[in-house]
Amino acid sequence: MAFWTDRVVPRITDRALSSPDVMELRSVACDGLTGRVLEIGFGSGLNVGCYPDGVTRLDAVEPSEVGWSLSARRRAGSRVPVERTGLDGQRLSAADGQYDAVLSTFTLCTIPDVGRALSEVRRVLAPGGTFHFLEHGRAPDTGVERWQRRLDPVQRRVCGGCHLSRDIPALVAAAGLEVTDLTAAYLPGPGVARPWAHGFVGRAVHPA
Repeated sequence: MAFWTDRVVPRITDRALSSPDVMELRSVACDGLTGRVLEIGFGSGLNVGCYPDGVTRLDAVEPSEVGWSLSARRRAGSRVPVERTGLDGQRLSAADGQYDAVLSTFTLCTIPDVGRALSEVRRVLAPGGTFHFLEHGRAPDTGVERWQRRLDPVQRRVCGGCHLSRDIPALVAAAGLEVTDLTAAYLPGPGVARPWAHGFVGRAVHPA
């Protein structure tokens, strides 16, 4: 499975998460980013074209060498300087309070210790700084959520550790970040796809 996870999954992710509907949500998630920003799970750089003018620097945490290579063209054309600063969102090398904002898109589903990663996000954010997120996760409908839990073991194995049933807003709040804006909805598509299609776009603040 190592070849599949390391070499194939990043390419599938690049294709699957670059549809017009998803790119529109990426723009929503990036709205309001300013100053020095940390992006955990930079992937293939699909957010690069969505950074607002207020972003002055982007530090990227990305564990996948394939994902980083796929992002080369987007990084080269970026208005914002992008520097790779780490491989693991659970162990950030940044000093406390170093960032004005942190961005995560389709990343918290995969990090093994998501609670630790969010604690690190809180640590590196300046007081009053913002955490912007676009993630998929636990559906509000009992039937869909039941299928998410049933499918989780297969999803984790096939999709590089991805979980379908994580309650992302609750996890963000448990890390001590105050969720101030949140939209939860299904992406357009057939009902059979709903276990994969429920997502959250939101913003949380590091309490000053």
